Amino acid sequence: MLSTSEFRKALGHFPTGVTVVTVARSDGQPHGMTANSFASVSLEPLQILVCVDRLAVTHKLLHEVRAFGINILAEDHEAIARYFARTDQDPQAAKQIGIKFESSQRGTPLLGDTLAQLDCNLVSAIESGDHSIFIGQVVEMRLREGRPLLFHGGQFKKFGPLA
Repeated sequence: MLSTSEFRKALGHFPTGVTVVTVARSDGQPHGMTANSFASVSLEPLQILVCVDRLAVTHKLLHEVRAFGINILAEDHEAIARYFARTDQDPQAAKQIGIKFESSQRGTPLLGDTLAQLDCNLVSAIESGDHSIFIGQVVEMRLREGRPLLFHGGQFKKFGPLA
């Protein structure tokens, strides 16, 4: 019989980048969730996907707001990734870590100082198992140079020395 723990272990062999999905709450305050189930979907139009657990606060917010940010984290953002992986997000702890929010031109909350910020409109949501696949069309993008934070084998990692 296949198990969830064995499945996680198998997928842990595949290294991924680390993102934070950001969305505005009904009171206008930003909310975020760490996600490594992220990929490009299309170049024409520019589309991405992110997978979100149906029980996550972010899941409900994405359906309500229908606009969200994808923030690709740099290798020095492990504390930020850990913060947004928690369900309890204390604004004081965010300040101590140095989390700073910016807004896109249309008001989508984005994390400052990330490698890339993608402001997206929700195109569709596909329910599958205990997650939903949210497809977003990129309407604004900001980039900066740097090296990405990686996730492999259940741990955050950095690239080794460049050859």
